Amino acid sequence: MNLPIIAVIGRPNVGKSTLVNRIAGDQQAIVHDQPGITRDRTYRPGFWQDRNFQIVDTGGIVFDDEEEFLPFIREQAAIALNEASVGIFVVDGKNGLSAADIEIAEWLRQQTVPIVVAVNKCESIENGYVQAAEFWELGMGEPFPISSIHGSGTGEMLDKVIEYLPTITEVEADNTINVAIIGRPNVGKSSLLNALTGEKRAIVSPISGTTRDAIDMLVQRGEQKYRLIDTAGIRRKKNVDYGAEFFGINRAFKAIRRSDVVLFVLDVLDGVTEQDMKLAGRIIDEGRAVILIVNKWDAVEKDTYTINEHRKELKNRLFFMDWAEMLFISAETGQRVNKILDLVDKCAESHRRRVSTSVINEVIKDAVTWHSPPTSRQGKQGKIYYGTQVRSQPPTISLFVNDPKRFNDNYRRYIERQFRKDLGFPGTPIRLVWRGKKVREIERGVGSPNRATKV
Repeated sequence: MNLPIIAVIGRPNVGKSTLVNRIAGDQQAIVHDQPGITRDRTYRPGFWQDRNFQIVDTGGIVFDDEEEFLPFIREQAAIALNEASVGIFVVDGKNGLSAADIEIAEWLRQQTVPIVVAVNKCESIENGYVQAAEFWELGMGEPFPISSIHGSGTGEMLDKVIEYLPTITEVEADNTINVAIIGRPNVGKSSLLNALTGEKRAIVSPISGTTRDAIDMLVQRGEQKYRLIDTAGIRRKKNVDYGAEFFGINRAFKAIRRSDVVLFVLDVLDGVTEQDMKLAGRIIDEGRAVILIVNKWDAVEKDTYTINEHRKELKNRLFFMDWAEMLFISAETGQRVNKILDLVDKCAESHRRRVSTSVINEVIKDAVTWHSPPTSRQGKQGKIYYGTQVRSQPPTISLFVNDPKRFNDNYRRYIERQFRKDLGFPGTPIRLVWRGKKVREIERGVGSPNRATKV
């Protein structure tokens, strides 16, 4: 089901992102008192009455091209309008009609999409219609006084907006795979998003910090849907000032948390940096499936052994993520980009996979037969009684043992390798929880000093 799109348009700092947050019912769009925070177009699901839709936030439109990004922002807004069923033109009721609003209105009249004018910052219901009155001069129909912060007037405005939308009441089972594109600044994340979607979906620039918000884009291949989330480049904490970049990085961390699979983009020319190592640790801590996307492969001089040498070097640096899938690509030329979604499918299936208790215990039995648990100096040996998978995303297996302290790190890694060898789990972390006999007894109320006494 392709949901109709509502595009939110206007000059900077009129409250577009606040309105998008209000309609979408969350606070994902960055709201900050500084022009130019939103640059790319960001899509969010929305619902009003009997209509489902996507609402797209756009950057503030300015026709003065003193800054490099302004033409790109207008281009993104034009693309949003081109694919939308209706546009919401947001203006500032507190400051009144401006020359910039008139210029944007003239530009909007050249588009084919119907437009609804929303006069924002009308916090007073009594004065709202007075503030909105002067916007009749735009010649774009009735201006609706609203307050994005408090929500007043947005219902009446949406009643008008959905007149232009088809009725869609069906609810689909959501099998969408959430894919976050993560990495340092300038490794090619936005270029990768554009290559995956086949359109100029995000602004690409060599200037660090071009992408500020987390950008969601739905794509479909056959029956499978993917939500691609481009994110701000994550720099070292000490280099980040409070403001747009700070909020953008927080959005990137949240994108990791709500993803199924992370495309961890590395610059092959830089190799694995210390910041990359920290990002890898963050992804593992969140328990996400990972594909290492080694970008800018077209810039490397190659011979027969080059790819294997780079693969070995990257694996050595990211030794704690040696289970991750790895793909050498060029987002610029499109080299191997078409293989990414196949790997996403594979890793998502692995991340969601569940294995029966009987199969897990067969793996444990074989592993212990080949390599028995260590024995302490006092002659006490570790024993694994049984194991069972307790959750997925990521796959988590509880191993019930006599004493977790009797299993050193080497043996624990050996057991994990055996699970991977026998069961697969490509591209996803697996978590082993070692649970001792005393823990189990306390859970059953045996030997617990605090257990309740039956009266």
